[in-house]
Amino acid sequence: MANIKPLGHRVLVKRLEADAISAGGIVLPDTAKEKPQEAEVLCLGTGGKDEKGNDIVFSVKVGDKVLISKYGGTEVKHGGEEVLIISEGDILGIVA
Repeated sequence: MANIKPLGHRVLVKRLEADAISAGGIVLPDTAKEKPQEAEVLCLGTGGKDEKGNDIVFSVKVGDKVLISKYGGTEVKHGGEEVLIISEGDILGIVA
């Protein structure tokens, strides 16, 4: 997966698997599952600079579990896996 390096203030993430069983115990087919909003950070972009020329620091690091916008980012298939390139602004929070 290290072959993709996001540019700027973007982050490469992989969505975590959604539950296959509902809260009521019903087995859900793939077509009925919602896109998971939890993801793992795989790679950080090249970063950027603010108006004064200072480096902008990422709020996340590789390996963090994060909550992402449901429909944000760009899906990419690479090496048989589906990953997502998102702006750091599309990350809603870090899962503790």
